[in-house]
Amino acid sequence: MALNLEAKKVVVEQVNTLANSAVSVGVAEYRGLTVEQMTNLRSSAMDANVSLRVVKNTLAKIALTKTECECVLPVLSGPVILGFSQEDPGAVARVFKDFVKDNEDLVVKGLGVSGEFVDADQLKRIASLPTKDQAISLVMALMLAPVEKLARTLNEVPTKVTRVVAAVRDQKQ
Repeated sequence: MALNLEAKKVVVEQVNTLANSAVSVGVAEYRGLTVEQMTNLRSSAMDANVSLRVVKNTLAKIALTKTECECVLPVLSGPVILGFSQEDPGAVARVFKDFVKDNEDLVVKGLGVSGEFVDADQLKRIASLPTKDQAISLVMALMLAPVEKLARTLNEVPTKVTRVVAAVRDQKQ
């Protein structure tokens, strides 16, 4: 169904808003997918906090221009679906990677992460990026290791002092 000018402006504005707040964007060709497969893709995307949009390429190009997602413009051809992640840079890549395992008809064309284009052959590398919670856990573990070592060291001081005092006392007796 053809969109009138006002509807096209609304679509461009919605995609532009998503693109301006996105930390990553993915582009995949969905030719050959069934409605059920597309529904499964959308469901897994929603679970990962990824927004998926099927938009005409000309409207997508207008919406993505002058945003950090502009880097994916060269791969916008054919029937494509755009995935946007607002928080986790690897979320779109994980959604696409997991979906491609069972559905070979989805062809990932490329990703944009923080304004940089990443070729589709790097999908696994981007998908392996830690989530925000995992990254915080890793940083906390690295920060706590020296604190734990300091606490053990400080805990050993009274024990050693007690041993020295006991040894001195025993020697005097």
